[in-house]
Amino acid sequence: MARPEQVLLLEPQHDMKFRGPFSDVVTTNLKLSNPTDRNVCFKVKTTAPRRYCVRPNSGIIDAGTSINVSVMLQPFDYDPNEKSKHKFMVQSMLAPPDMTDMEGVWKEAKPEELMDSKLRCVFELPAENEKTHDLDNKITSSLLKSESSTMPTKLSSTLDDGEVKKIMEECKRLQMEAQRLREENKQIREDDGLRMRKSNMMSQHASVGMKREEGLSARTIALIVLFFVLGVIVGKLVL
Repeated sequence: MARPEQVLLLEPQHDMKFRGPFSDVVTTNLKLSNPTDRNVCFKVKTTAPRRYCVRPNSGIIDAGTSINVSVMLQPFDYDPNEKSKHKFMVQSMLAPPDMTDMEGVWKEAKPEELMDSKLRCVFELPAENEKTHDLDNKITSSLLKSESSTMPTKLSSTLDDGEVKKIMEECKRLQMEAQRLREENKQIREDDGLRMRKSNMMSQHASVGMKREEGLSARTIALIVLFFVLGVIVGKLVL
């Protein structure tokens, strides 16, 4: 039995073009649109999984919405005489209304329920004058990255707007948490300093009190001895 026609709309439809030079990661986007009134499960597969990083490589596309899939070609030594045999396949099926386990749905899917579309990878090298322009753009981009404290642009190109927003919110929350911990640490140091000063003052007061008591005791004994000596001398004079 022939498989049903693909319900997803793919952009591009047939060829995924990667423009060199290929000394760095080259990213191209694949847009998947769901024009139906049902949710659709999808998977993106490739014949060379070690050469490409795909984000996201599977998921669910809600009815009437679309999703951008970032396909990142890893750096490699390009040989213009070697024709690319890499291919991608977008596999999809209509999601059951009561779906809870997507992996289980894929495992139990019947062949007549699966739809697929195949795309070919095409590598392109820029002309010599375009290479110089691309090099200038890459240098400018590197300078901007070094001067900016924001997230790398490569990350934003591989994620959709919702994921980038979540990451930015998480960074903001972590910054606020770090600020709160710094303030708590400062307050603890101030409290420890205050307790140490109070402890030193109490120790000084106790030491002064002890010295005063020792001084009074010594003077009392000296007066007693003095009165005793005077008493003996006066007694001898009277006798």
